[in-house]
Amino acid sequence: MIEPFVEAQRREGCISYGLSSYGYDARVSDEFKIFTNIDSAVVDPKDFAANSFVDRQTDVCIIPPNSFALARTVEYFRVPRDVLVICLGKSTYARCGIIVNVTPLEPEWEGHVTLEFSNTTPLPAKIYANEGACQFLFLKGNEPCETSYADRAGKYMGQRGVTLPRL
Repeated sequence: MIEPFVEAQRREGCISYGLSSYGYDARVSDEFKIFTNIDSAVVDPKDFAANSFVDRQTDVCIIPPNSFALARTVEYFRVPRDVLVICLGKSTYARCGIIVNVTPLEPEWEGHVTLEFSNTTPLPAKIYANEGACQFLFLKGNEPCETSYADRAGKYMGQRGVTLPRL
């Protein structure tokens, strides 16, 4: 269901990741799309402009004040038909004013999870690649869902890398 899977929580010298009591703490990869206003682009989910961000592959991503970055998990997820997955940001980032947002992973969805990092502070903020970013909680239903994400041929099925909005 999760590849690669870390069977115990790792925390020595890093923001923790791996299996926790009732969830899984996933890592952020080293691929980032950092939003910028260099070209005065407008963020439009129906017509997303590629000039509204810059790509960076780095061990430490610096998000400008009051800005935003997209990234992805190191882990690739395959959600069973009778499971819904909810994600919450790690408290280490939240206590620094960095919000991690992820929409729920629906039954039978699979892919790298695109992570949205918002820097709500007036200061630059660091995100550390290959360290914990968020915790996934797995909710098992009493029975498989009637229509899964795979059944609907969802537009983000099988995504790899940082995935931009699709219409």
